[in-house]
Amino acid sequence: MTGAAGSVAVIGAGTIGSAWAAFFALAGRPVRVADPGHGAAARIDDMMVRARPVMQALGTLGAAPTTPVLVHGIADAVGTAAFIQEALPEDLALKQRAYRAVEAHAPTDALLMSSSSGLLPSVLQAGLAHPERFLVAHPCNPAYLMPLVELVGGTQTAPAALERAERFYQALGKQTIRLQREATGHLVNRLQAALWREAVHLVAQGYASVADVDRAVTEGLGARWTVCGPHAIFHLSGGSEGMAGFLQRLGPAVEGWWADLGTPTLDGATCQRLIEQMQAAAAGRSPEQMAEERDRLMLRVLALRAGPTAAAGT
Repeated sequence: MTGAAGSVAVIGAGTIGSAWAAFFALAGRPVRVADPGHGAAARIDDMMVRARPVMQALGTLGAAPTTPVLVHGIADAVGTAAFIQEALPEDLALKQRAYRAVEAHAPTDALLMSSSSGLLPSVLQAGLAHPERFLVAHPCNPAYLMPLVELVGGTQTAPAALERAERFYQALGKQTIRLQREATGHLVNRLQAALWREAVHLVAQGYASVADVDRAVTEGLGARWTVCGPHAIFHLSGGSEGMAGFLQRLGPAVEGWWADLGTPTLDGATCQRLIEQMQAAAAGRSPEQMAEERDRLMLRVLALRAGPTAAAGT
């Protein structure tokens, strides 16, 4: 049985893992992070500094924040953990080796949750002694800022594990969605990849620049997507008849657009074009500077969505 109710272990301190560690610690959970790699401590420290003002503004900063404890081995991290958040690279063999170490040292009732961006939970949990307590819990990046966590169970995942994970994240201020069936890429990344495929096609074929494609999303689609999903947008486009009216009047046209969508490949020339045009669009800003700007602007968006009182405080 778990020895420290509510304590969290994070496996891996890369970009995703360090963001998770900062989020859990600043929310007030005891956190131990397993990562023997060089630079892990610095990444966690930097993420704690970046995440604190964001979580304070969002109201997710706990009354008694903790500091993540960095350890080198999985055994030291998971020994008394109630919740284990794996955040290793998308390498199936690497993840499954880590799971074997987790099962050797963690309490048998600890939830084992993967941050995998797209691997199927049924594949990930294969061979586990306790596959019923395994699921994918994939965050939108960065975990300390974005509200959503998508939960995906495999064929051997117990419904109670999904329910417990949902309660865990919701208690920390997260919004959760549950996939009814597992799919490669889950839900968020499948939607994201579909749009990016056409975005790459438009750039690679010279229809528009990286900067203008991104502006079409941020100033057009994305502005609406903060309050309406893609189905709701077309439902509203149907006027008083809603989705039925839209499908009747514009359904055939949309099918024509689908048929004309591109199927690009990330070959050398396409990658070089994307890299060069992204550098131009960044206009001298480093990725770190752009991330800080993203966090600042997203705070304003999330505050507006939360209501007038929250927006007035930004």
